[in-house]
Amino acid sequence: MSVVKEIIKIENNNLCFGNYLLEEKNKVDDFVFENDKYKVKTYNKITRLEKNDKLVMETIPGSAIKNFNMSEKEISFSVEGLDDTQITFDLQANKNYEIEIDNVLIGTEKSNAFGKLGFSVNLSDTPKNIKIKLVD
Repeated sequence: MSVVKEIIKIENNNLCFGNYLLEEKNKVDDFVFENDKYKVKTYNKITRLEKNDKLVMETIPGSAIKNFNMSEKEISFSVEGLDDTQITFDLQANKNYEIEIDNVLIGTEKSNAFGKLGFSVNLSDTPKNIKIKLVD
């Protein structure tokens, strides 16, 4: 896997975005996919995805996300980066979510009252496959 040089693109009907190798912020403000408008900001310190002006996810430090697919009950994607990375999603408030990394259930986390769900992953240039499932 590699960074997304275009900052955001569609590949196999899924979103791919992020470039953790950039030294300076780069962004795309008006990427349209399936009638939704996406905004991506990315560089080595952060990668952030918004959909219709609402936060979807962000990683600190920056990362590259491929095969990003999000439904009401499940999110799946592969991610690579350079370090221990905090991944945060804006989901439904006060709900439980199972988090799998490379097909291993690492636990169930509850989103906070604002819908934020966060977890850490130790990243490298070898992609990690992440799946997040709503369980209640």
